[in-house]
Amino acid sequence: MKIGIIGAGFVGRAIAKLGISAGHQVMLSNSRGVQTLFSLRPMLGCEIGSVEEAIAFGDMVVIAVPLSAIQQLPAALLAGKAVMDAVNYYPERDGHIAELDSHQITTSEMLARQLPQARITKAFNAIPMTDLEADGLPAGSAHRRALPLAGDDSTGKQHVIRLYDQFGFDSVDAGALAEGWRFERGMPAYCVRMTAAELRQTLAEAVLPG
Repeated sequence: MKIGIIGAGFVGRAIAKLGISAGHQVMLSNSRGVQTLFSLRPMLGCEIGSVEEAIAFGDMVVIAVPLSAIQQLPAALLAGKAVMDAVNYYPERDGHIAELDSHQITTSEMLARQLPQARITKAFNAIPMTDLEADGLPAGSAHRRALPLAGDDSTGKQHVIRLYDQFGFDSVDAGALAEGWRFERGMPAYCVRMTAAELRQTLAEAVLPG
């Protein structure tokens, strides 16, 4: 699979590294230009390009930018694309957003509103990138860590489940994209090491703050 990644910070680089190790072709991009990424090609073995080139390159496009930057994404170019949403909301970085603070909408629904014709799956949001690179285990291993996902597109979900497994993790489907709040920041499932059974129960028991 070809994976185009928008965002070359910790998240983008970790997914790129593991994707390449799993045999995928990867292109990293960011909003600052290809010249700022030149060292990543020899370091990770990935391709580098503009945001537009990464979108055209990818069978799946990973969005790994700050939430405050999603309005800069080229919605027209992402129309019809399988998009992996690795965006999280940090008020101290993104500023307070009333809709999110009051739980009127999830971060993934906000991204979907910005990219109305993209096929979005929320993934890689609930694990620190240091753990993503270190905690993977072969399928069937005892106490294998599980990661959640959510989305409305079955094909996109299958892409994510495949990547999770290749990276060394079990998958737990939290349901539709609107259920992504169950593993947003501050929820019991957020960045906590759990097996699939433990994660499934934690997601099911999640309650929005009053």
